[in-house]
Amino acid sequence: MRILAAVTEGKDPLFDVCPLQLDTPRSGEVRVKIIATGICHTDLAVRDRQISVAMPVVLGHEGAGIVEQVGPGVSHVQVGDKVILSLGFCGQCGHCASGLPTYCDEHFDYNWKASRADGSVALHDNGRPVHSHFFGQSSFANYAVVSASSLVKVADDAPLEFLGPFACGVMTGAGAVMNTLKPAPGTAIAVFGMGAVGLSAVMAAQVMGCTPIIAIDTQASRLAVARKMGATQLIDASQSDAAQQIMALTGGRGVKYAVECAGHVGVMASAVSVLEEGGEAVLTGVVAPGTQLSLDVMQLIRGRVVRGSIMGDAAPSVFLPRLVELFKQGRFPVDKMIRFYDLEHINQAIADIHSGETIKAVLRMPH
Repeated sequence: MRILAAVTEGKDPLFDVCPLQLDTPRSGEVRVKIIATGICHTDLAVRDRQISVAMPVVLGHEGAGIVEQVGPGVSHVQVGDKVILSLGFCGQCGHCASGLPTYCDEHFDYNWKASRADGSVALHDNGRPVHSHFFGQSSFANYAVVSASSLVKVADDAPLEFLGPFACGVMTGAGAVMNTLKPAPGTAIAVFGMGAVGLSAVMAAQVMGCTPIIAIDTQASRLAVARKMGATQLIDASQSDAAQQIMALTGGRGVKYAVECAGHVGVMASAVSVLEEGGEAVLTGVVAPGTQLSLDVMQLIRGRVVRGSIMGDAAPSVFLPRLVELFKQGRFPVDKMIRFYDLEHINQAIADIHSGETIKAVLRMPH
């Protein structure tokens, strides 16, 4: 079928929104009518060739939509189901079997290969192959042929236009708190970086009953949003040293938990430096492979823990419906950070992300 998609060749900072031909689903695949999809910094890193993916490609890995056609061998969804499109995974390895599909042994092939396992693609431009199946979906399009493992069914009354970002950015930040740290009520937490991931961590901290919830960023506008989402203390890192401010707020003790969501080594070091003895920091920001982080060994020996978290250490099929239910209850107000754009305005959306005007851009699809 003929669809509309945003394509990148990795040579131009602008996406080209153009018609493509989409194949019918094969075994283990589903065709989804995409309602909306979030733009993630990972998509932009691929476009800018900071992360290597085959080109030309349709990116997008925060999709939400409605199942339109089910291929052979798929039984957990049917036509008409509302779904969030998350990451792909094999379902067979030790990590998948233990409920951690984000650490799947075949993660690269299912998510970064931008093709099926056999190397074929589902998209074509006048006969020329265009790489598909990015994170099992390639949702910068109004329709996608999706790997069945990427699909998470949600309730019939779920508001799909808001739900795409749950698949990556929201799951990453919320999961870092709720799955990785599991803070007890009343414990202090500091969250560094108020993008979509950091704001999701703030919302999760409120759900878990943390106090104080300290939000750190260099943009006053983002800090204002963090206040609306549950932050009790705000620190503008452009005006003062964040670590010093946190120690002052906690009487020199530090915080039990810290979440780094900035993707900056200096911020990672600050997140570790503000931990109380026995405290734990989780790093979620993506930096270039080989980047080194320098830490004070004695800080760690005094019982502090530093660990990473990929996509919130979540099992999407279990965790995402829980987050959606919290959203429906008004306890996880993701809508406060979302701004909608039509697919044809994808380049403007990206410009607004870079300028700081938009925190989380979501593309609405034409039909």
